Amino acid sequence: MRLEDKRVLLFDLDGTLVDSAPDLAAAVNQTLEHLGREPFPEATVRNWVGNGALALISRGLSGSKEIDPNLPQALVDQALAAFLEFYAAGVCKQTVLYPEVKETLLALKERGYRLAIITNKPEKFIEPMLEGLGLSGVFEFSLGGDSLPERKPNPLPLFTACAMMNAEIADCVMIGDSKNDILAAKAAKMDSIGVSYGYNYDEDLGIYEPNYLFDHFNELLSVLDDLKTLA
Repeated sequence: MRLEDKRVLLFDLDGTLVDSAPDLAAAVNQTLEHLGREPFPEATVRNWVGNGALALISRGLSGSKEIDPNLPQALVDQALAAFLEFYAAGVCKQTVLYPEVKETLLALKERGYRLAIITNKPEKFIEPMLEGLGLSGVFEFSLGGDSLPERKPNPLPLFTACAMMNAEIADCVMIGDSKNDILAAKAAKMDSIGVSYGYNYDEDLGIYEPNYLFDHFNELLSVLDDLKTLA
């Protein structure tokens, strides 16, 4: 993989650019309490984030990362509707950017890289979050978990992003914190970069073999600088 050949950078959102777990955990717990159930520590809910709202609230109802297959559908539907309402009211109260994210994104944009977001978060929450964190206008577009018939780890969002940007797979790289990001990239035959600090269910992201694995977001810029110097 030659990062200096990439012009399109596709970013995951939760766990990659932003730490949204506090607000997600608050909405999960508000939902559970609304249903007469016990809440969970934020640290527990962090390990449930990454597959979209339905999976998250289903894990909350199950009390486990593994979703109980016997959950009544009516209960799941009720909980999801409540969760979306609670989260909409607090989508960016405690959510913060990870260190150096904004500075790095602005530097990448300044250098001519094209940036887009591909997330499993419901689409309606993306722009309010970006606006609240001062990132409006940084990305050409965003695809949410409900924007298309399939979500990551299915490669459809990556293919769709390439088509929207009139870009070849070889021009793009998927950047994320979860196995869903890396598996989607592999299925699309796209290069990938993993970050180790986000939400990946306590698994080592390295086992999914991204092309690069960074501990800090601004290492992306450092690698590009190094490659440019060597070119």
